[in-house]
Amino acid sequence: MDTPQEIIQVQNLVKKYGDFTAVNGIEFSVHKGEVFGLLGPNGAGKSTTLEMLVGLRKPDDGAAMVGGYSIQSELNRVKEIIGVQLQSTTLFELLTVTEILKMYASFYPKNVDIPDLIEDMQLTEKAKSRIKGLSGGQKQRLAIALALVHDPWILFLDEPTTGLDPQARRTLWEIVLRLKERGKTVVLTTHYMDEAHVLCDRIAIMDQGQLIALDTPSLLVKRLQSASAVEFSFPDMKEEVSFEQLNGVKQVGKQNDTYVLYTDDIQATLTALIHFASENELELVDLKTRTATLEDVFIHMTGRRLREG
Repeated sequence: MDTPQEIIQVQNLVKKYGDFTAVNGIEFSVHKGEVFGLLGPNGAGKSTTLEMLVGLRKPDDGAAMVGGYSIQSELNRVKEIIGVQLQSTTLFELLTVTEILKMYASFYPKNVDIPDLIEDMQLTEKAKSRIKGLSGGQKQRLAIALALVHDPWILFLDEPTTGLDPQARRTLWEIVLRLKERGKTVVLTTHYMDEAHVLCDRIAIMDQGQLIALDTPSLLVKRLQSASAVEFSFPDMKEEVSFEQLNGVKQVGKQNDTYVLYTDDIQATLTALIHFASENELELVDLKTRTATLEDVFIHMTGRRLREG
């Protein structure tokens, strides 16, 4: 069977746990060969969505097609064409990297070349090492190798870099981008905006079980109609002020006591803000300027940050 161009199609997918709705009627499609991200804070419904698509949880309503097969009626066919790396993977700690890959390969009628796969995952030096001695990043790369051992059409990665140090994260990013170059379709969940921006062709932003935006990273940021953001706070300010009146300001966000002004003329906005502070004898605290990001998209749409704290 040829892979369809819309390799995943999701329609009105719902998952409930008692009175709590974890995923609430989401709809999207994934194109063949793209890296598609589900971005949102912890508890947004990203992992539950992924788990329904790979057959680990049964939807309460809606439908989804993966690789042209229904997750409800053709789940065995779906499992033949997907590879899955979950947030927590329990491995046989006393086996070596090569041994566990050969064991997983034996479960499938066809598999990729094991030494090549080990090299692709940058694990050649650890090929004969026991799993218990691997670092966190090496274990994550091994988990991805296990998901790829049968040469699947689609790779699902659930929070693949959570808990990794910056170098291990970047190594994993390189692996994902190489998989895309080879034509693999990758669906990943993340709450890291930089990860989504670097890796994903398109991003579905989720919050409280709902899909609130879907587009390319650049077009999502462009929705703010602003190239820059100015962050600050006025600890002594007693009354709310309409900062939309300041020069260059397109939109205003607020997170706790911190204001964010989205502007297309950062110099004019800064000048006006400093003049406002001086006129009203207010102390301008924690002033920062930066380029607008996916974090700002989320703040603008929900009033909260992707990652609290």
